[in-house]
Amino acid sequence: MTTPAPIAGLLRSSAFGVFARAVLTLPYWWSGIAKLTNLKGALAEASGLGLKPAALIVAATIAVQLGGSLALILGRIGWLAAGALGVFTALATLIAHPYWTVVDPTERFHALNTFLEHIGLIGGFMLAAILVEKERAA
Repeated sequence: MTTPAPIAGLLRSSAFGVFARAVLTLPYWWSGIAKLTNLKGALAEASGLGLKPAALIVAATIAVQLGGSLALILGRIGWLAAGALGVFTALATLIAHPYWTVVDPTERFHALNTFLEHIGLIGGFMLAAILVEKERAA
């Protein structure tokens, strides 16, 4: 089936690509801004997860969340931005969402869903990197 012309036009629009990348990275840039506006809370979260030194972890997290998001949204060094966000997501998911340690079946189900959603985000970053590269090469 052929893609309807208005949909094809939208999908080929560079503005739509920027919007899609902004939506994909929303949890990251939102979290980075939240951490910047509540450093005390961000430090407590890192410490609560046993991450040391908390200040360095928080600074690196904010840099990846904001820098990676901005670079990917703008389509600059898309492979690096998507890769950084993907690796960050993989590490954060393993650290903060260990569903295999949850005993209660209902809580384990929800924890597994969260884990899998994060894996899906990694796939989204892979696709974003592919599309940014294709846009750049065109």
